[in-house]
Amino acid sequence: MSNPPGAPSRSGSIANGPPSAGVAPGAGNQLPSTPSTPSQQNLNQIVLEYLSKKGYSKTESMLRRESAFHDAEGRPLVRRAEDAGGKMYERGYQLLLDHVSDVLEVYKPELSRLLWPVFVHSVLSLARSHYPKDSETFFNKYNDRFTREHQSELGQLQTVTAPEHVEESSIAKVYMSNKYRVTLTPMAYNVLVQFLEQKEEDGGSVIIALLEQHLHIIKAERGGPGAERSLAAMLARGGEEYDMPAEDEGIPGHNPGSANVDPNAPNKLPKLLLAAPPLDPDAMEDIRAELIEADTRNPPRPGQSSLLEEFEQSIKQEPQDEAASRDAVPLPPMMARDIAMEVQNIREHRDRFRIDPKSSGVGPGVSVCLYTFHNTHNSISVMEFSPDLKFVAVGFQQSYIRVWTVDGSPLPILTPGQVSAVTTPVNSKKLIGHSGPVYGLSFSPGTPKPSEDSPNTNSRYLLSSSADGTIRLWGCDMWTCLVSYRGHDAPVWDVRWGPHGHYFLSCGHDKVARIWTTDVIAPLRLFVGHESDVDVGCFHPSGIYVFTGGDRTVRMWEIQRGNAVRMFTGHTGHITAIECSPNGQFLASADDQGNIIIWDLQPGNRMKRMRGHGKGGIWSLSWSAESNVLVSSGADSVIRVWDVLLTPSEKSGDGLTKVENVVSAAGATGAPQTGSQKKGKKDVVVTPDQISAFKTKKTPVIKAMFTRSNLVVAGGAINELSH
Repeated sequence: MSNPPGAPSRSGSIANGPPSAGVAPGAGNQLPSTPSTPSQQNLNQIVLEYLSKKGYSKTESMLRRESAFHDAEGRPLVRRAEDAGGKMYERGYQLLLDHVSDVLEVYKPELSRLLWPVFVHSVLSLARSHYPKDSETFFNKYNDRFTREHQSELGQLQTVTAPEHVEESSIAKVYMSNKYRVTLTPMAYNVLVQFLEQKEEDGGSVIIALLEQHLHIIKAERGGPGAERSLAAMLARGGEEYDMPAEDEGIPGHNPGSANVDPNAPNKLPKLLLAAPPLDPDAMEDIRAELIEADTRNPPRPGQSSLLEEFEQSIKQEPQDEAASRDAVPLPPMMARDIAMEVQNIREHRDRFRIDPKSSGVGPGVSVCLYTFHNTHNSISVMEFSPDLKFVAVGFQQSYIRVWTVDGSPLPILTPGQVSAVTTPVNSKKLIGHSGPVYGLSFSPGTPKPSEDSPNTNSRYLLSSSADGTIRLWGCDMWTCLVSYRGHDAPVWDVRWGPHGHYFLSCGHDKVARIWTTDVIAPLRLFVGHESDVDVGCFHPSGIYVFTGGDRTVRMWEIQRGNAVRMFTGHTGHITAIECSPNGQFLASADDQGNIIIWDLQPGNRMKRMRGHGKGGIWSLSWSAESNVLVSSGADSVIRVWDVLLTPSEKSGDGLTKVENVVSAAGATGAPQTGSQKKGKKDVVVTPDQISAFKTKKTPVIKAMFTRSNLVVAGGAINELSH
């Protein structure tokens, strides 16, 4: 309906001129109205729009902040002095801290996981609202509890105190553009919301606003007795894991195990083929013939199964998972050497030191043979033993590799033109070719030679990767570089042979992992998805999957298609080692915060987290032949043996956590130290999964490895700076 003549228009302007003659009587008798005065709220909006157009963001933000404490007519709202400015975030966060501290133990592990994301968004909100002093005060007051798990993030967050910092900071961009995902049980969530609503005037409203705006809270039931979030599991872990995220927590949040980071993605994982592919039928007949001949030459002892029986038994065992077809990943036909290796593997598997399942944390008497390197001047960057335990190779910061014989015998070297090995009086060889520090080493698969008349089954090749961006293939006969593979445009941190020796994996600073074969100088597959360096990698025993670790995530890739089929998150430090179990069902990953996480591959869930190593990095992981025991080593100069299958229900009530002083290394011992002594700054908590701890005298252990016979061999270099 149009405005009557002489009345204010919708825009607030006054109609000009006298009333028209044709207007009905009385219509023009009204006096022109004076324009109504715009409200203070409208004026503020006009000014805010003007400031925004001119780019005066700081002035605009300050005016918005002040306007929030005035009513529509511009009158200041009555409020308490302590509610002004950034103090409201401090009051709200302290309220949340007190609630988590006083809540029932059954809810404490879950609600404690909210402290980190609420802390981050409190700091960012203060910075965005132009409270630099309050932001700094808040950070300094509450950051201590996160230094162990979030040290690198805190270093970035400490510099964020103004809106321009929020726009420039990488960590601020990540947290502002994604919702932090946290999974809570419905009861814990209801308890929290009820409390915050009751304390709304005391800071609860601030926490509620942060949770609604920046967190994606998923309500899930606890699950059965063995589940990660079961009541027994939470109580068994104790307070030491309260700040540690679950596998589905954080940014990017995702369904457990899923490689799809879309929070709305369906909780459905692709099925994995984890069993080993079947052998070629012709090769199986050749293996049977070789086993029969070996049993004839060396009959089994009384009560011992023959090699043929051991082989037939392994074939009859029903695999727990489906197996891929043999042509899932093309392999060259098996040769006489491959047949001999299979025979030797069966022999070693039969004669191994058996580690049987156990209960109540009573572990086997695993022993370790440690090789110590002297006069290295703290320049060793990587160490690797050959699978046949004939050689040990060491990579140095000075761009070269040195190979020793493990038993100290002279190193056989085949020179060009010779058909037999020439024994030299030296037991080591220096390999020169890289132009940067050597970071990765890997021997090709091999076994000790079964008999004198058998083909040579020792490791034939050595792979190395370097800061110069290249991968080199060295022959273990003439000890010369055969091929240089180029594809990475930055340092290559790790290189690994596949289980069949035909393919190998490389991981680099360029955020890409690559699959290669020895006979092609270009990569066959590129695995792209990590947001930062790909630090470590390994193969699945089936040979159809690979794992890569970087940006605090572990990803599982299908080689044939090149797509990610699993992603595991939950590490709070940089991932330093990963290793898949021989049965193909589990994966172990370790970080520089001293944590080891065991993942169940098929459901994509975290089985458990084990702790005992100090900070500085866990550099090596290795599984027993039965896939129930794990050995680890690292910068804290300790080799640790873990019971992987120990469940929370098997943990004793008195030994939920063990305190061990890692700096009092007085020789090696197979017994884990326990006690009720008060923890000091250098003490670490050891979870009950630890079976044994072998301490060295200031020798960081670079490599620890289970042999196929279930014996452990390890190597490290004396820390010369500590002497």
